Amino acid sequence: MTRGIYIGRFQPYHEGHHAMVERIAGDVDELVLGIGSADQSHTARNPFTAGERIMMLTKATAEMDLITYAVPIEDLNRNAVWVSHVQSMSPRFDVAYSNNPLVVRLFEEAGIEVRQSPMYRREEFEGTEVRERIADGGDWESLVPDAVVETIAEIDGASRIQQISDSDANGDGDPSD
Repeated sequence: MTRGIYIGRFQPYHEGHHAMVERIAGDVDELVLGIGSADQSHTARNPFTAGERIMMLTKATAEMDLITYAVPIEDLNRNAVWVSHVQSMSPRFDVAYSNNPLVVRLFEEAGIEVRQSPMYRREEFEGTEVRERIADGGDWESLVPDAVVETIAEIDGASRIQQISDSDANGDGDPSD
């Protein structure tokens, strides 16, 4: 049995992520979906909580013929020990999937096989684009799976993004400044 890990912030989980998971499903028996920056929420860059992202991932991958585990991974800000942190928060995995150069490097230095895959329509399916469209009231629903549209509606996520995007705090919605 082969278990892989795919880490992303999933802010929100979009069709590009979904296409990557579908590709990975052909390689592995089980997949850990590592929710990066799990400690971040309610900012323009990271509007959704880890729990909300778990809902998105779980619902969006439910119909796939693949066992998935959604695991929150908080930011550690210590790259030299990041992989061991990920391993401590996750079920054991055999291979990591990433196109992020730093993530690739860190996993390789830890002796873990890394597989890269071409990104799916990256210019269109990108978290920043989805969040900007939500903030501007544009068409964002076509960029995410239906289950994510439903989850964002359930949590009133569009309203949250629109409100925090208008924040006059310090540009990132940090209320402490």
